[in-house]
Amino acid sequence: MEKKLIVSSSPHVRSNEDTSYIMKQVVIALIPAALAGVYFFRLNALSVMFFCILGTVGSEFLYQKITKEESTIGDFSAVVTGLLLAFNVPASLPWWMCLAGGAFAIIVIKMVFGGIGNNFINPALGARAFLLASFPVAMTAWTNPGVNWIGSNLDAVTTATPLSFLKVGATGVADLTANGISMTDMVVGNIGGCIGETSAILIVLGGVYLIYKGIIDYTIPAFYIGTVFILTFILGGFSFNFALYELFAGGLMLGGFFMLTDYTTSPMTKKGQIIYALLAGVITSVIRLYGGYPEGVSYSILLANVATPLIDKYVSNRVFGEVSK
Repeated sequence: MEKKLIVSSSPHVRSNEDTSYIMKQVVIALIPAALAGVYFFRLNALSVMFFCILGTVGSEFLYQKITKEESTIGDFSAVVTGLLLAFNVPASLPWWMCLAGGAFAIIVIKMVFGGIGNNFINPALGARAFLLASFPVAMTAWTNPGVNWIGSNLDAVTTATPLSFLKVGATGVADLTANGISMTDMVVGNIGGCIGETSAILIVLGGVYLIYKGIIDYTIPAFYIGTVFILTFILGGFSFNFALYELFAGGLMLGGFFMLTDYTTSPMTKKGQIIYALLAGVITSVIRLYGGYPEGVSYSILLANVATPLIDKYVSNRVFGEVSK
């Protein structure tokens, strides 16, 4: 009996980890932080997460139905995008804005460019930038943890975020303490801000879970978070407390573990990933310390995303077998 050999070009790697498996692992990693968001913001967080996911999954389903494409909602990528979008907006955001953000993330950033694997920036962060530019008041209406609100952001109790106090420099740590915001509150998540800014420790545990499962590599989060810590320590007057507060304030941990590591928008090589993470870390620190906006994570990641093709172009692995001219 003759054996048939299949000849094909490299690579010949086989893996059982498809897109659906990877996205399900990301959802699992985000569940603890999502539960913390519901605990601190009650129905606010639950409503925002529901409508953001409805916006992403629903718009992907309708888009592919209209264009007669094969449905991909079963790969859970739209669910992850919706959940990450919810983590990047205030718990007081109206439901229709959540739907609009989800639709923008999927249709404008993902599907128009060819679907999953073809988006040039992170869809959730692109949608956040869209919402912030379109509805700046609603996107900066932070609520105190424990406010049981649903329906209208006019009933929301507004509060300042820790980054607002840290914006003034090293003395901002004293302002945080004076306003009753401790390091424990920052780590646990008992602070005002986006849903994803709750419980930094659970975000980190989720990131560690993804590293353990081999879904992401430690390189990008480590260099990104390390860069922000070193720069804020030096530029913040060599204050260890100030640099430490900067790590747990805002969406730094969420961005470092869950969005900067997006396969499509991050470099392919190890060296490229280091440059990419360093670039994002520098931009985050500059915006936080010298810009007019207290948070710099989302914009730093978006700018690093668009720099990825350039990084991949000039930073590539050695190709064996080539003959130099």
